[in-house]
Amino acid sequence: MKNGENLIFTANRSQFMPTQYIPFRETHYFSSLICDYLDEKEALKPFYNRFPKLENFEGQIAEKQSQFSDGTRNILVKSLMSQYANLKISALTLSNLDLLKEHTTFTVTTGHQLNLFTGPLYFFYKIISTINLCKQLKKEHPDHNFVPVYWMATEDHDFEEINFFNFDGKKVQWNRDASGAVGELSLDGLEAVFEAFGKELNTTENANELKRLFSKAYLEHHNLTDAMRYLVNTLFKAYGLVIVDGNDANLKQVFAPFMKAELKHKTTFEQVEDSSAKLNDLSANYKTQVNPREINLFYISKGLRERIVKIENHYQVLETNIKWTETEILAELEKHPERFSPNVVMRPLFQEVILPNLCYIGGGGELAYWLQLKSSFETQNVVFPMLLLRNSVLLVNEKQQKKLDKLEVSIEDLFLKTSDLKTKVTKQISTIDIDFSTQKTQLEQQFKELYSIAEQTDKSFKGAVAAQETKQIKGLEHLESRLLKAQKRKLDSYLARVTDLQEQLFPNHSLQERQMNFSQFYLEYGEAFLLKLRDELNPLHGEFAVITI
Repeated sequence: MKNGENLIFTANRSQFMPTQYIPFRETHYFSSLICDYLDEKEALKPFYNRFPKLENFEGQIAEKQSQFSDGTRNILVKSLMSQYANLKISALTLSNLDLLKEHTTFTVTTGHQLNLFTGPLYFFYKIISTINLCKQLKKEHPDHNFVPVYWMATEDHDFEEINFFNFDGKKVQWNRDASGAVGELSLDGLEAVFEAFGKELNTTENANELKRLFSKAYLEHHNLTDAMRYLVNTLFKAYGLVIVDGNDANLKQVFAPFMKAELKHKTTFEQVEDSSAKLNDLSANYKTQVNPREINLFYISKGLRERIVKIENHYQVLETNIKWTETEILAELEKHPERFSPNVVMRPLFQEVILPNLCYIGGGGELAYWLQLKSSFETQNVVFPMLLLRNSVLLVNEKQQKKLDKLEVSIEDLFLKTSDLKTKVTKQISTIDIDFSTQKTQLEQQFKELYSIAEQTDKSFKGAVAAQETKQIKGLEHLESRLLKAQKRKLDSYLARVTDLQEQLFPNHSLQERQMNFSQFYLEYGEAFLLKLRDELNPLHGEFAVITI
């Protein structure tokens, strides 16, 4: 990343150990809905188009190609060139932009909020999954081109979700008043954040690269959209990543007919409600991720992003005095489509209307709400994309791996709840047998004989036998529990080392990828860290990856 311009991915790969994999269901961090989706449960098939297998992309390509017009392609490329106007573009990104004009070019897309300094680690996993899938598709379909796309959520207004990142167990936070679409926010106050972050870093070359990247992104641009575009372009332009800002008048003009239908006919509400109800009927464990509104659009202007609602015979922007008749709001939409912003329910539709997209890569929560949307897409004659769960990763350094080996604890063990981990390790290393299962089995056998005697003598005696059996089983369980507690106290120092390691790898009892920022790993490993991710993340592998670095 010389002078903050570009990352050159070179590294000595021998410093890394092979990647391990764990089924997502066995991590206990993923919902039953997502695990059932990954298992391709028959009941879920009506809620998606094609499952993301390499052999299924041919059909997706043909379907999308038949629908996506050259006119939309030209508008898309023109808008993107304008968005990139003030940014240094790599030759590969420029080539990808040009290729988007061709009817044989398609996109693979991921999206994310404009988190400060990229936010949690999984931001990188999303984008690298997207880049790597495009490479795989090109090998499989050499006559087609595949462009990795990052969709910036510039129109979100949840500032509290994006105004911080974690570094070395501390929150680096941007404090300011904020309203409206976050992408339009000025960067006031980020000088103080830069100074605070800089104090946490050392004076190594990697630290200086991080400082330069933060400084150039956030101190040399005017709003959060421009800062994030610069930041992500600097990190990934060597791979031809194309960054899309949907908050664009020309792109929204393409989407205007769908927004008009939403205003007039509430086209989304009933379909999504119906799909959500059907999902909930399949399982009580399938939690609804999004709830549609009767009108799934916001109105945005400087410092404002509020819902549009229909009250009797007029439309109104909540929390404001802005209101229209139907004729007036449709005239406003035609003249200023950029002032209308799809919410989380309609944003996927917007994305698929303006992109020649084959596949969306997202986290479990994202895929869960996409599964609510297929019928809405079908009603509006828009091809529903393939849905791929992004790569998830646990990064373990060499020192941590050696501790695991010494403590005789497996990576899989660390995914357990802390109390269960302590119990398993205690039973594993204890010199005495804490498991009374054998004694319970023997006791149950003895009582079977007593039941037989009771049957032959006095059947009323069975109740007394059952009560005594319950009492003695509970007595054994109580003794087992007391013995386990005693052994845990005896092994307290050993267990403390185990739980300390678990806390390092699962900060705040959460997945590492949801808590830590890339900067902590870049500080130690530099560009080799990103190269390792590029080389190891297989988006179609379908299991949780454990990468030792």
